[in-house]
Amino acid sequence: MTTTLLTHARIVLADDVLDGASLLLEDDRIAAVDPVNARADHVVDLRGHTLMPGLIDLHCDAIEKEAEPRARVLFPLEFAVAQIDRRNAAAGITTPYHAVSFANREWGVRNNDTAAEVIRSLHAFRPHSLVDNRVHCRYEVTDPYAVPVLTALMDEGMVQLLSVMDHSPGQGQFKTLDAYLEYMMGNHGMSREQAEEAARAKTVAQEGAVGRVEHLLERARRHGIPTASHDDDSVHRIAAMRALGVAMSEFPITLDTAKAAVSCGLPTILGAPNVLRGQSQSGSIRAIDAIRAGVASCLCSDYQPSTLIAAAFVAARQASLPLPQAVALVSANPAQAAGLTDRGRIQAGLRADLTAVAMVGGQPLVSHTWSAGRLVFSAGYARAADPLAAMRGEGAAVAA
Repeated sequence: MTTTLLTHARIVLADDVLDGASLLLEDDRIAAVDPVNARADHVVDLRGHTLMPGLIDLHCDAIEKEAEPRARVLFPLEFAVAQIDRRNAAAGITTPYHAVSFANREWGVRNNDTAAEVIRSLHAFRPHSLVDNRVHCRYEVTDPYAVPVLTALMDEGMVQLLSVMDHSPGQGQFKTLDAYLEYMMGNHGMSREQAEEAARAKTVAQEGAVGRVEHLLERARRHGIPTASHDDDSVHRIAAMRALGVAMSEFPITLDTAKAAVSCGLPTILGAPNVLRGQSQSGSIRAIDAIRAGVASCLCSDYQPSTLIAAAFVAARQASLPLPQAVALVSANPAQAAGLTDRGRIQAGLRADLTAVAMVGGQPLVSHTWSAGRLVFSAGYARAADPLAAMRGEGAAVAA
């Protein structure tokens, strides 16, 4: 057995913050919180740092940019997978759900065959992973060809979260046809003619979508895979998704939609970039407003892993949340939504997924990440201050 003692930290528990406390790890588990006279094989001094649970990210499609940094420029997938694993460790994300989209032949990495290869590459890399990489399959309901591919991946045990999305123009994220065309041309290098053809094809392919969704959701339930709906834009849509058995609502478009989701027991997932920027890129609800209204259950990094830790501190400051409540948005709440009972909190007996944060240049930055008790990231900042102290206006700097 290998033991590690983390000392002199400000530790964020589920409902409290301990100052100058220690944490004892035994192999991959948390053994004790603030033990007395503990001895260990390794001691790490976290003076001036805030120690919190490792972050749990239910939706991040940054892996797509690692695989396809420019439209139709594909990197080797084993390279992309290794790089996104390192990025998550550096961002303090110990349980990332890589959001991989299935949208037939619309564009490179979202081609069904390529998307399936990405997932199999993630699975093949697991013995070498720094963090607990998981798969979030995003099914575009207008694609009839993805159904057998997704069914096979679920049967093979390679899917840990399934969401259903409809990116047809005129609803959801794309409220107008022009919004859809601009996105397809700007993000995926399509000509206007190609984007218009994609819009027409989506409209035609909506026939039979409900049956396909019902089939995939039933398959997910059979395998115990959590499910989510994407870009819910009305109370009616929430009711329809709830009737289909969906368990989460990610990126609700309006405050009323988010309220409807929470009121019927669906955790909501909003974007950390939205919190950091103070607005949605598509004109939807501001995430900070949902947090203030108490209808934001979880934050996800969406497309940028590094935003998750920053958004937690922004939420604490701008929404006047106690830090344990803000940290829960990126740890305990996502764990509960996804049915993960072994992580998301600092508590004896749970998995030792942890991140230490310091204030560097006015920003809360991850200085250490432990995944299952193993130190997988460490940054030696020259001078750093405790982020909680900085939030209170206490400016003393300490060595990192």
